[in-house]
Amino acid sequence: MNSALRRRPRRSLPALLLAAGLLVGGCGTSAEGDSSSGDHDHSGNAPATVQGPEDRYAGLDLAEPYRRPSFTLTDTTGAPYDFAAETAGRPTLLFFGFTNCPDICPTTMADVMVALRGLDATLAEQVQVVFVTTDPATDTPEVLGEYLERFDAGLPTSFVGLTGDQDAIDQAQLAAGVPQAEDNGRLHSTLLLLYGEDDEAHVAFDGGNSARDIADDLRRVAGA
Repeated sequence: MNSALRRRPRRSLPALLLAAGLLVGGCGTSAEGDSSSGDHDHSGNAPATVQGPEDRYAGLDLAEPYRRPSFTLTDTTGAPYDFAAETAGRPTLLFFGFTNCPDICPTTMADVMVALRGLDATLAEQVQVVFVTTDPATDTPEVLGEYLERFDAGLPTSFVGLTGDQDAIDQAQLAAGVPQAEDNGRLHSTLLLLYGEDDEAHVAFDGGNSARDIADDLRRVAGA
């Protein structure tokens, strides 16, 4: 992986630094985002800015809270999955990637797996983990299901895999405030977003964060 994905001295990062340093061929980008004030619903707007006024979290402090996005895609059973309705009020980790990704995607899912194993079971079972493919041509519901089983086996919560047509996936990324994937989904955001019980994301993670960072912030967000 590009060295720009390693740990930075601070976890609240300027958007320009992210735009310049996290563009990684083959698997990921975090880009410059919206700097307007107030809570945000990012449908059709610019990507999230990961620069916070305080260093409150182990992960990347978001400059402003981002509302839990509203989109409907198809889960691994072939059924429609309304993200906002299904995850409302629950600690939720949202990630956009693809199953053939060689580095950031499996590393991120493995970090989530380790983080959840380190949590109290009562908290871990509350957490929703949602993986949205950026490569719907390859990642069928069956493929996604098999992929995610590698990471959620033995956990008290099952990971949710979502796919759909390209337009719907593009709109889901816009709604979440992450850059739209390019190169047939292989150049995508590295951000793992964490929404709290208030249905807002105050923190995100990237390749520089660890499983411990994720676990610590899940406890913080859940008030555990």
